[in-house]
Amino acid sequence: MTICPIRSRTSPLPRFPASPPYLVRMLTPSDSTRRGLLRSALGDWLERLMAHTEDRVIARRYFRPPGALPEIGFLAACTRCGACIEACPPHAIIKVRPNGGLAAGTPYLEPASEPCIACPTMPCAAACPTPALTVPGRGWADYRLGVLELYPERCLTFRGTPCRVCAEACPVGDAALTIDAAGHPVIRREGCVGCGVCVHACVTTPSSFELTYVEG
Repeated sequence: MTICPIRSRTSPLPRFPASPPYLVRMLTPSDSTRRGLLRSALGDWLERLMAHTEDRVIARRYFRPPGALPEIGFLAACTRCGACIEACPPHAIIKVRPNGGLAAGTPYLEPASEPCIACPTMPCAAACPTPALTVPGRGWADYRLGVLELYPERCLTFRGTPCRVCAEACPVGDAALTIDAAGHPVIRREGCVGCGVCVHACVTTPSSFELTYVEG
């Protein structure tokens, strides 16, 4: 009697051939930051794998201090030492509570209550002893903490009341947030670093601005 083999109902694991597209490319002198070195070593394909893993593993997205690695890499590299917390001038960085799962003890920002003030030298990242936080090669020019959105229906200026609080509070200045000829706030995407100062400074409740998580 011939016995039929049992076929797996699950898809077989993918096999990655040792061909050039999957080889880790050699580092070049242009990879000047630790973040760049890590990304160069891992390769784009592994970054995509990490992003997919994050979506399945990470229960909550935190606003990390500037210069943070992608979340999975950050959780692995961060030693929970608190050096960035001590280095932050406005003391805006806090720790995830013990019940935070894999993220417990790691530093994060809560822009609505105490935002990052976009220090030009990023002292928090500079103080980090591991690659978890690193100062980007071009500073804030190539880095964003989040994506800012304005909700006109909440803003006083769209109801006839003059207000400049957000623009005056912005640490980046007119390059990020300005007031147009009609007296309304205008976000300049190319200059806004997503620090959240305007979210916190806005006089309306809820704030006329909202910050959405984004990985640097």
